[in-house]
Amino acid sequence: MTTASASSSSTARIANVPLLDITAQHAPLRPELDAAISRVMDSNAFILGGEAAQLETEIAAYSHCKHAVACASGSDALLLALMALDIKEGDEVITTPYTFFATASAITRLGARPVFVDIEWNTFNIDADLIQYEITPRTKAIMPVHLYGQCAEMDELLLYTSHYKIPIVEDAAQAIGAEDAGRRAGSMSAVGCFSFYPAKNLGACGDGGMMVTNDDRLAERLRVLRVHGETSRYHHKFIGINSRLDGIQAAILRVKLPHLDSWSDLRARNAARYFELFAEADLPDRVSLPHIRGNVRHIFNQFVIRVDEKERDALVEHLRASNIGTAIYYPVPLHLQECFAFLGYKAGDFPHSEQAARETLALPIYSEMTYDQQAYVVETIRRFFD
Repeated sequence: MTTASASSSSTARIANVPLLDITAQHAPLRPELDAAISRVMDSNAFILGGEAAQLETEIAAYSHCKHAVACASGSDALLLALMALDIKEGDEVITTPYTFFATASAITRLGARPVFVDIEWNTFNIDADLIQYEITPRTKAIMPVHLYGQCAEMDELLLYTSHYKIPIVEDAAQAIGAEDAGRRAGSMSAVGCFSFYPAKNLGACGDGGMMVTNDDRLAERLRVLRVHGETSRYHHKFIGINSRLDGIQAAILRVKLPHLDSWSDLRARNAARYFELFAEADLPDRVSLPHIRGNVRHIFNQFVIRVDEKERDALVEHLRASNIGTAIYYPVPLHLQECFAFLGYKAGDFPHSEQAARETLALPIYSEMTYDQQAYVVETIRRFFD
């Protein structure tokens, strides 16, 4: 039997490949997870409490930061980080239009204006070289997004902090454990923000977020802002918000955190497999694979490919018809969203972001994925182009 026929034989037995299989991740951890949840139930410490405090200590160490401050979601982490930097009405924050909605909504909720800069074509991250053209006296922060699990070009971005004294907030919602030249995501800026949405490499069983910083003053301000600005019971120094991580989610995350590096390494292994399988499928002109920068650790929260925009939606339907999970991150860049029409941007303003929105799709890459499942995904794509 030839290699090709052997591969076809094995992949023919694959009935379903989900975009993410959380059940497979939880199954071997179930006794520990059940015990952690019971521990919180017995303690009655449902809001913040000891589990959240321990998780903060562990995430700070993992992220190579002095402080970690837990909150209710990754979206709130971005909002609180900007609040701690005193971003207010009339200010401007430079960011990317090719990202999840929360990146820009956190800015606008404070009355500030998101100023968009296009992405690099190959990495999908903000093009640091273009930021200089958007800086004004109203620019009060820069918010790069480490999209899909790969850090933006932080050395270039940090030049704006040193030259213009503009703080950076890292939207690292998809990048916990990612590295840029040996520096952990979140540790290279004023504040780094993580999400524990269940689909993340480190996911809770609900919402959760975390902010990390090396600045003592900012850490204390973040702790106060997340509890209505309260410094002591019913005494409020600032106008904060209610954004507290619950004890059950903290306990679940503490069970999962020791496994995070191995899960991310398995995702990287699966990415390497995809590169090999696509090379064997001989689709160089039809499928563009992710670009991995030098001297980085890419944790592959997503494995995103590009195909011709005329074929992308049909390929998505072909994969779904073959019981393969896929998703488009993101089909409409933020500058073209109806709710941001007041910013005055129009189609054509950010061509790389708009092209990415038309051409990209994510393939399954979760850590428990098997070789046969990956081979089935690639074989299904090859059949589509045949």
